Amino acid sequence: MPPIETATGILLLWAVLGYLIGSVPFGMVIARAMGLGNLRDIGSGNIGATNVLRTGNKRAALATLLLDGGKGALAVLLARWLTGEDAAQLAGLMAILGHCFPVWLGFRGGKGVATFLGLLLALAFPVGVACCGTWLVAAAASRMSSFAAVTAAATSTIWMLFLGSGQMVIMGGILTLLIFIRHKDNIRRIRAGTEPKIGKK
Repeated sequence: MPPIETATGILLLWAVLGYLIGSVPFGMVIARAMGLGNLRDIGSGNIGATNVLRTGNKRAALATLLLDGGKGALAVLLARWLTGEDAAQLAGLMAILGHCFPVWLGFRGGKGVATFLGLLLALAFPVGVACCGTWLVAAAASRMSSFAAVTAAATSTIWMLFLGSGQMVIMGGILTLLIFIRHKDNIRRIRAGTEPKIGKK
């Protein structure tokens, strides 16, 4: 992890701002704006891009993916620009927590994959690209978004070490654990052979 050089009060401020940025439920906003219904009543009930895709609207799913990833990147880039690397990592971590546990939705949010990839692209672009590539390869091979997500998360710390971003490993480990916890039901279905394929309504 990077040296802690920022005052505690400023770090706490970035923790709150990162959480608030991450907690914006873009999937639900887009679904309602486009007349697709309440995501809680569709598919898995999740607020992320994979569940938006189950409405059959690919444009809405793409917009959700980009915005959910973008909010993770925004939290990191703002904190880095205005404060420093320690604040950037903290803001990124809190952004994904905000997405997974948004106060506006009774702390019942998404699984954090797009936000995870977005904040990695902002924190260390080569690592982010490697994790996105891992997701794409795993998704193409399995046709399961959840399998691709846990594979990308599981390899993220390896990419960090391999690509010279060892200062991110502790954060990477926390993010990996969070992604696995959020996908625990998916992992059980993958093992049972009952996990839905990408694009299935």
